[in-house]
Amino acid sequence: MSVPASPREQIRARILELAEMGEDGLPRTSRVEPVAMDPLPVRAPERPVVTTSSSMRATSSTAEGDGAALVAELDLDAMRSVLRDCRRCKLCEGRTQVVFGIGNPRARLMFVGEGPGRDEDLQGEPFVGRAGQLLTDMIEKGMGLKRSDVYIANVVKCRPPNNRDPEPDEIAACAPFLRRQVALVRPEVIVGLGKFAVQTLLQTQTAISKLRGRWHVFEGTPLMPTFHPSYLLRSPGEKRVAWEDLKQVMEKLGLRR
Repeated sequence: MSVPASPREQIRARILELAEMGEDGLPRTSRVEPVAMDPLPVRAPERPVVTTSSSMRATSSTAEGDGAALVAELDLDAMRSVLRDCRRCKLCEGRTQVVFGIGNPRARLMFVGEGPGRDEDLQGEPFVGRAGQLLTDMIEKGMGLKRSDVYIANVVKCRPPNNRDPEPDEIAACAPFLRRQVALVRPEVIVGLGKFAVQTLLQTQTAISKLRGRWHVFEGTPLMPTFHPSYLLRSPGEKRVAWEDLKQVMEKLGLRR
């Protein structure tokens, strides 16, 4: 009777397979890789490698046991493929599909939200519902960028039932992948969207109303907390406050309107 391969062995085998085959199933030698265009000002020279802080390493200790350490060997395409059939936490039981992330892989600006909602779960892309349309307006009409200029991801990649807050074991399962996304994109600024995302990134219980508007740091990268677009839809009077947060982001990136 054969012994099933461990999760670590399965991931290593997948990495080797991806080394020969692209995500679309074609040999890499037959594919023409798209060139990522960055319409923003030329980014600064590469920053020194920053040692991973304990902020999310602590939450990922459980996931390390099922091969999460190998995530450091993956690029964005490989991670997307590995996560397509992810079974690392119970969120897999109710999802339609994994919602990985989208945008410019060399973006200077990255947005991080909580997790997929119903529309995102159906379409496989973060922030595509009403809250997503508002986020797009904030990026394009407010900041003068294109949505494709930035990178958008979530703390967890699968929709929690009834849009509840993700639980600790679910955060632990996804934490290594979010950290790897940040490390690969290397944004100059991260915008944390909403209470849950910001409290998770900063490992704090401080209210979002007290965190927003002030600069913080995640894994060596400046982080600006602001209100989640879904909250702004319910409380339109706070849009002015969120705009003040984004103006600080624009100033740090040297953007002008």
